[in-house]
Amino acid sequence: MDGHDLLEATRGMTEFEPVGDSPQQERAPRSHRGPVDLSGCVAHVTAGSRQMAVLKTMTTTACERGCFYCPFRAGRTQMKRRTISPDDIASGFMALYRKRAVEGLFLSSGIIRGGITSQDKIIDTATILREKYKFRGFIHLKIMPGAERDQVRAAMKLANRVSINLEAPNADRLERLAPGKWFADELLTRLKWIEELRQQSGGGLRSSSVTQFVVGPAGERDVELLSTTGMLYSQLKLARVYFSAFSPVIDTPLDNAAPTDPVRELRLYQASFLLRDYGFETEELPFAADGDLPLNQDPKQIWAEQNLSETPVEVNTASPQELVRVPGIGVKSAERIVAARRESPLRDLSALRAVGVVNATRAAPYVLLDGHRPARQMPLL
Repeated sequence: MDGHDLLEATRGMTEFEPVGDSPQQERAPRSHRGPVDLSGCVAHVTAGSRQMAVLKTMTTTACERGCFYCPFRAGRTQMKRRTISPDDIASGFMALYRKRAVEGLFLSSGIIRGGITSQDKIIDTATILREKYKFRGFIHLKIMPGAERDQVRAAMKLANRVSINLEAPNADRLERLAPGKWFADELLTRLKWIEELRQQSGGGLRSSSVTQFVVGPAGERDVELLSTTGMLYSQLKLARVYFSAFSPVIDTPLDNAAPTDPVRELRLYQASFLLRDYGFETEELPFAADGDLPLNQDPKQIWAEQNLSETPVEVNTASPQELVRVPGIGVKSAERIVAARRESPLRDLSALRAVGVVNATRAAPYVLLDGHRPARQMPLL
């Protein structure tokens, strides 16, 4: 199979799957290297300081499961079923790779004849790429519900990243989305295996791991999603948790359900970064009485208004962990502040800007500079 044939076969297969570090910025890129049409098939994945074009495809869109939200669910007549052999996926991908149209592969599958059989097809494809074609670039492999532990290990040997989507924060919520899946036995256990295998390998298995939640149709609250997210980061060392705002799909049991406000997805991402990168605990997040985050404001900003307005942080003495809790100050800018103040105290907002705090005005209400609140322009009424 050549690259054009693979693109034609795979088009639209994985538009519902997040792949990169910034899914809200994923877009169908235009190819500038020839006539190959990549729209709908490629995501731009953040890899270090650059973006990498990753082909998104599946071994099959046929599925025996009946997940209420899923376009590939069993019995959905509006989904065209396609199956592509491991050899065809590998050869088609390599044709695109040689044209420099893509740099990496994301490979998923529907479930046919059980998760074990479906996982074999994914592993076979990656094995062909690594062994026959000697491809050494980025591969992200899905772990199927019910996959065996040895299959998880095999996928981790082949892939840079592996993932299995929990879809919901707990078993009760998953029952409302996908009654044919078992939260603990089929899904969460495999995420636990991934971390166990990483630890047991002594560095031999380095695949990062991610998961995804479908936000909204199960009636879950943000506190449920973020409590599970915090556990996944702290205990299972996931690299990223994705949140996908629900959008109804025609000819599914949830096709009349209301779509989820995309702002809710944004707030969940912001809060999850506070848990992963900024040292926050779930209990510190500013949930409203109903267990959801307010939609009208960044959760870090709300926390700062509640906790730092009367007790601002002294920039010249605060620890990096204290600095990153200030709006406008991130992990890298906190490191720059600590380095700069060794040379001389930071006494005004211009000094903060000089060390890389781009939005120093946002930080101003919550900091002291050499013992004084920084001068700042008051907002107009």
